[in-house]
Amino acid sequence: MIGRLNHVAIAVPDLEAASRQYRDVLGAKVSAPQDEPDHGVTVVFVELPNSKIELLYPLGEGSPIAAFLERNPSGGMHHLCYEVDDILAARDRLKAEGARVLGDGEPKIGAHGKPVLFLHPKDFCGTLVELEQV
Repeated sequence: MIGRLNHVAIAVPDLEAASRQYRDVLGAKVSAPQDEPDHGVTVVFVELPNSKIELLYPLGEGSPIAAFLERNPSGGMHHLCYEVDDILAARDRLKAEGARVLGDGEPKIGAHGKPVLFLHPKDFCGTLVELEQV
């Protein structure tokens, strides 16, 4: 059901410093910051030959990334994102298998302009999983 790894998301306490580290030290191509108000984050994408790293920074008062950074002040891995061909079919199959879909269970539009869903980390070895329709 799942396809390729789309990205690994890392919450960061300083988006500019993290972007500089990936761009200047590691020599990666780094996008401009992009606000995603529906998700409460500002994102930067680090492009890799086979995937992406998504740097997450809190946007607004209720940002889930702010809460994550309170627990992990230096930042850290936040979630993995896998591609799926049909997000509704994937959701329905996962729910039938007992997996918990976060939120209201309906896809939202993610940073790539495509539908996304998040799956409860307790159902996936302690890892928050994002599904993105390709």
